[in-house]
Amino acid sequence: MDTEDTLELQINEHLHDPMPAQTTLTLPFELRQKSRLRARLDDGRDVGLFLARGTVLRHGDCLRTTCGLVVEVHAASETVSTARTEDALLLARAAYHLGNRHVALQVGPGWLRYLHDHVLDRMVQELGLTLSSEQAPFEPETGAYGGGGHHHHPHADDA
Repeated sequence: MDTEDTLELQINEHLHDPMPAQTTLTLPFELRQKSRLRARLDDGRDVGLFLARGTVLRHGDCLRTTCGLVVEVHAASETVSTARTEDALLLARAAYHLGNRHVALQVGPGWLRYLHDHVLDRMVQELGLTLSSEQAPFEPETGAYGGGGHHHHPHADDA
């Protein structure tokens, strides 16, 4: 049986402008990169995502179901490594080495964040950055050709 036929709620529209949402959908970064997905809304209802291929959902994005329900996307907290330094050159070197390994990377003032990996952690520490492992939403850069532009929604938990 086709997944699309078995789900009462189906999301097929990624809204360009924020709208008041009736519910939320919290997902880790890995799942926010999928255009076809069966998930559970935060209110417990099952939903199917049927979005354009290549869609990457960001925290704060709004989606609409086929019945008109507006759903706001939330980035789930996940295990990340956050590397900090006040030395801009050192931060750039770490970003270069991580990028050279095609690591998805979130960049903030004086810090870099990536999904936790002990091998990468050791490399970053050997470069001289201070490292912490923590639970936090992960919002990596979209990249130069990511389309749609990068938008950042500041939160109190931003490092």
